[in-house]
Amino acid sequence: MPRPNDLLDVLLSGPHRSGRVTHIESIPARAASPAAWPGWVDPVVRERFMTAGIVAPWTHQAQAASLAWSGRSVVVATGTASGKSLAYQLPALTAARSGRRTGGTTLYISPTKALAADQLRSLDELGVPDVIATTYDGDTLVELRDVARAHATYLLTNPDMLHHSMLPAHHRWAGFLRSLRFVVVDECHGYRGVFGSHVAQVLRRLRRVCELYGAAPTFVLASATTADPARTAELLTGLPVEPVTADGSPSGSKTFLLWEPPLSADNGTRRRSVLAETADLLADLVVADARTVAFVRSRRAAETVAGLARDALEPVDGSLPGRVASYRAGYLAYERRGLETALNDGSLVGLAATTALELGVDVSGLDAVLIAGWPGTRASLWQQSGRAGRAGQDCLAVLLASDDPLDSYLVQHPEAIFGQPVEATVLDPDNPYVLAPHLCAAAAERPLSSADAAIFGPSTDDVMATLEHRRLLRRRVKAETTWHWTKRERPTELADLRGSGGLVSLVELGTGRVLGTVDEVRAHSTAHPGAVYVHQGETYLIDGLDLDDGVAMAIAGAPEYTTTARTVSTLHVLEESTSVDWGDARLSLGSVEVSSQVVSYLKRALRSGEVLGEVPLDLPERRLRTRSVWWTLPASAITAAGVSEADAPGAAHAAEHASIGMLPLVASCDRWDIGGLSTVLHPDTGLLTVFVHDGHPGGAGFAERGYHAAHEWLAATRTAVATCPCRDGCPSCVQSPKCGNGNEPLQKAGAVRLLDALLAQAR
Repeated sequence: MPRPNDLLDVLLSGPHRSGRVTHIESIPARAASPAAWPGWVDPVVRERFMTAGIVAPWTHQAQAASLAWSGRSVVVATGTASGKSLAYQLPALTAARSGRRTGGTTLYISPTKALAADQLRSLDELGVPDVIATTYDGDTLVELRDVARAHATYLLTNPDMLHHSMLPAHHRWAGFLRSLRFVVVDECHGYRGVFGSHVAQVLRRLRRVCELYGAAPTFVLASATTADPARTAELLTGLPVEPVTADGSPSGSKTFLLWEPPLSADNGTRRRSVLAETADLLADLVVADARTVAFVRSRRAAETVAGLARDALEPVDGSLPGRVASYRAGYLAYERRGLETALNDGSLVGLAATTALELGVDVSGLDAVLIAGWPGTRASLWQQSGRAGRAGQDCLAVLLASDDPLDSYLVQHPEAIFGQPVEATVLDPDNPYVLAPHLCAAAAERPLSSADAAIFGPSTDDVMATLEHRRLLRRRVKAETTWHWTKRERPTELADLRGSGGLVSLVELGTGRVLGTVDEVRAHSTAHPGAVYVHQGETYLIDGLDLDDGVAMAIAGAPEYTTTARTVSTLHVLEESTSVDWGDARLSLGSVEVSSQVVSYLKRALRSGEVLGEVPLDLPERRLRTRSVWWTLPASAITAAGVSEADAPGAAHAAEHASIGMLPLVASCDRWDIGGLSTVLHPDTGLLTVFVHDGHPGGAGFAERGYHAAHEWLAATRTAVATCPCRDGCPSCVQSPKCGNGNEPLQKAGAVRLLDALLAQAR
C-alpha cells in the first residue's frame, strides 16, 4: 500500500508542478478509546455485533447509545467512519427484539434512498432474530408497504416520504406510531437552509401525530462534526438534545494538501480548469496504484474527469484506463455493490464521483481523496476527505481550488480551514414561508389548537391568523378553539421540502416521464429554454418552460457547454431590523423585496469556461421577499478612499461579487443560495449600498449569519480581492459566474479601497 509521503512525491514530481501546492498539513493519528458493552444491551444483539467483528464499542458509541436507551434525545457528532450507526442500532435493535408492544419500534430517516438501502443491507447482514426491518420509500412495492405498516419494527424512510405519505395517512400507521420509541435522523448536518427548515417542521408534525397515539419517541441524531451540534439538533427536533462529540474511534495520520491550479498560459486571466487538474492528479495516483476517489459537483463533471484521466493513462499502460470509472446518479443496488467490491479489492483504482458517494456507497481502504473545488463547508470537507484512511491507515487528501474567490482565499489561508471549528448548520424553522404550508398539513392531520405553538414555534399564532385570513384554515369555537384545513387539495403539495414553495416539474420530452421538480424561484435561471440542467447528476437540455402549467420539458443530453442566466434586478428595503454604525459606514440587516427578470443566458465551454455566445430570453419578472445584509458608505468616505465618481459603480459591483463569493466562509451555504445588488445611490438609503440577500422566500438564515460575522466575512473578502495575482479582476476574485450584467463594470482596485474604508472603523 503506498504511503502518503510516497504519494506526495508522485504528485509533486516534475518542474511543471512547482508552486501549485500552497500548504501541506499533517494531521496526526488518533488512538482508539474502547468501552465496555452497556449492560442493558440484548445478549443476542451484542453477540451479532461481535460476530461481525466489533469486539467492543468505542466510548462515543456506548455513551450515545446509553443516553438514548435512558430516554434522552442525543446527537452523536463525530468523524467519518467513526461508527455512528452503532450508537442508534444498539438501543433500536434491543428494543425491537421484544416486539412492538413490549420493546417498541424505530423510525430511521435518511436524506437519500441509497443510504437507507445500505442501512437495511447492514441490518440484514447482522441478522438479529425477531427484528423486522424494511425500507419505505417511493420504490417500495405496494404489498411490501402493507407488510411494513403491519409488522415492521425498524422502518427506514426519508423526509419526503414522511411528509407526503406517512403523516397524511397516519391512521394507517397507528400500530407502528403507538409503539414508536426511537426516531433516528441520520446525516443531520445535511439538513440546512430551507431544506433543513422544512425537515424541522416535518419532525414537529411527527411528534404531534405521535402524541395523538400516546407516544413520545426519543430522537437519536447522527452528524458529521459540526459546530454546536446540540443547538442544530434542537432546531431540527424542537426538543432538548444531549451532544456526544468526543470521538473514540481510531484514525490514521493524514497528509492534507491545498492545491491551486496555475493561471492559463494564454492570457493569464483565468486559472486552468479544476477538472483538468483533478484528472491529471487522479491519473498519477492510478499509475502509483493508490486507490483514489475524486469528488466533483455533477455527473457531467465526473464523466469529464474520468475521461481525461483515462486519456492520460492510455499511453502509459493500455490496461490502466479500465481501472478508472465515474460514479453516476440513479445507480442500482447491484451497481453500488460492484463499485464497492471493485474499489475494495483493487480492481478499480480511480473513481470520479459526485458527492452522492458521501452517502450512497460504503468504501474503505482508500489511499487518497481528491476534492475538486471547495465543497461548501468544513463539515463537507472533512466528510469527503474522511473517505480516505477509513480502516485507520495513513492517507492523503488534496483540496484543489476552482476559479472562485472563496476557493482562492482558502488555499492561500490554511488557517481558515485547519484548526478551526466546523460551521454551525444554518436553518430557520420559524420562517413563515416554511411554517405556513406545514401548519396547513398539520391541520389536515389533526385540527390545530392554540397549544400547538409550543411545538411549531413562536410565529405559529401570527401565521395561523394569516392562513385563516387567506381561507386556507377555518376556525371553530367549541370547548376549545381549533383550526381546520378547508381545501380538497392535499396540503402537503404546498411545500416542496427541497425547494421553496411553488414547483416546476421536469418532464422528459418524448416519454412524458417526470424526472423531478425544481422550485419556481430557480426555474427562471436554471430551467429556462436552452438551459443545460443537471438533475441528480444527469444532464438535460431544457426545450421549453411553461410557468403557468409548472412544466419544463427536458431532453437528455451532454453538450460541451454550460449555461448561465443573466438577470436584471432591483431591490426595495421593506424593513431594517437591526444595524450598527462603523464610523461613517453602516451595516444593516432586514427584509427586502427583490424584483428580477432573466433576460438572456450565456453559453460557456465546459472545459475552458470560454463564453461561446449569448441567447436572449423573454421571461416574466418575479418578486422575492427575503432577508438581506447590506452596508452603506457616504460620498465623503468614498472620495477619501480614493475612489473616483467614475470608478464607484465598478468598485461597488466588484465588492458585491466578492462578498457573495465569500459569504459561505461564515454561513453554511452555496453562492447559488444567495444573491446581491450594488448601486452608488440606492433610493432607500440615499448612499452607495451593497446588498447580499438570501435567495429563498422569507430567507434561509444566511444573510443573518453574514451580519453577525460581518467583520470576519468582509475582512476575508478584502483579502481575497487584494491578494489575487490578476491585474483587473478574474473569476478568482471579483468576476461572478451568475452576474446578470455580464461582469460589467468591475473595478478591482476600487473594491479594495471601498472595503478598506468600510473596515477601518469596524467593531
